[in-house]
Amino acid sequence: MNRKPSLLVIFFTVFIDLIGFGIVVPLTPLYSRDYGASAWMLAAILAAYSTMQFFFSPIWGKLSDRLGRRPILLFSTAGGAVSYVIFALASGLQNHNAALWLLLGARAFGGACGGNITVAQAYIADITSPENRSKRMGLIGMAFGLGFIFGPAISGIMLKHFGVTAPGWAAAALCALNFVLTFMLLPESRQPDSAPVTNRPRLAQWQHTIAQPKVGTLILVFFLATFAFSCFEVTLAWLVNDHFHLNYSRENADSATTIVSLFVFCGIIGAFIQGGLIGRFVKIFGEPKLIALSLVLTGVSLLLLPFMKGNGELHWHAVLKLADIPWLKMLGALALLAFASSLTRAPLFGLLSNLTPANEQGATIGVAQSMGSLARIFGPIFASTLYLTHASLPYCICGGISICAGLLAAVQLTKK
Repeated sequence: MNRKPSLLVIFFTVFIDLIGFGIVVPLTPLYSRDYGASAWMLAAILAAYSTMQFFFSPIWGKLSDRLGRRPILLFSTAGGAVSYVIFALASGLQNHNAALWLLLGARAFGGACGGNITVAQAYIADITSPENRSKRMGLIGMAFGLGFIFGPAISGIMLKHFGVTAPGWAAAALCALNFVLTFMLLPESRQPDSAPVTNRPRLAQWQHTIAQPKVGTLILVFFLATFAFSCFEVTLAWLVNDHFHLNYSRENADSATTIVSLFVFCGIIGAFIQGGLIGRFVKIFGEPKLIALSLVLTGVSLLLLPFMKGNGELHWHAVLKLADIPWLKMLGALALLAFASSLTRAPLFGLLSNLTPANEQGATIGVAQSMGSLARIFGPIFASTLYLTHASLPYCICGGISICAGLLAAVQLTKK
């Protein structure tokens, strides 16, 4: 099998899927507010995707071990396209109550079909030698970062020029393109002579996977890392708005540009590390030490962020002239966070793949991704609730969690 086209299609599979995810999620609060959504409905719409992904990621992963990666990828991308069609139709409904319930259903259906990332990682494991898996897993992280950068930008352009339903239609079109590319260019990666897959019930599969000492440790570390990182994702806009005295709103374009610029800044650093340098770091440190180091540095950067304060918007010309010290400090802390957090995912899943038999790649990665989805459900609730109590609390606690996860990785993963 020619692996270069396969890797390219897998990259675009995740990239286009994340564009579709990012293109819609930022609009969900806007839709909900315009249609008078209650607080619980807004929370349900925001959490629906990750909740359903928590339940279905292990299912798609295990099915891909039995049926092959290609059919599951085709099904999930087709399902994603249908979910965004439903989302687009819901956005244009005049009946506000019906629109909200249909939006919730669309996000839930999209999450249920969201087996792309689990199966994509299993596909990479199938076609990559063990010593290069961490480097190849960096493609998934790079696709994540770039997808979240381009998603909101495309969303804003479509909304401005074509109306409120356009972002949903654009996401559906991108997922449809993803389906065509997968159908035409992606061969099956799982070999027909692979060992038969043990068909375990869901709970038994979880117990079997987590009972393996290093595999269980990696899954726990991934949960803690994702939980801690969600603090940054959910509360950064609040923190910058409060500590730099911005007036963040839809009407204040300067403040909105500042917030978006910070996320793009972090996304570009993460994409650069995961897309090019991750292989070198793995060769220097090895997976266990690199995972531990990345988590400790992520924790340190989270501890620094709430103590960065200034006054006024971010102006890049002042930063480049080294004239705005408060923003230089904030960008330095964010650069450390982006750098450190981008070193976690690829070696973690590379090591997880190397510790897993070939016939259980999808099942094991599915359990790990399911735990990540669980962290993305509870992490934002935890961080946002604590932030309302005191702005520094979620950063200090999540920073401590990340450092503890790093120490756990250093002790458990380096054992012979």
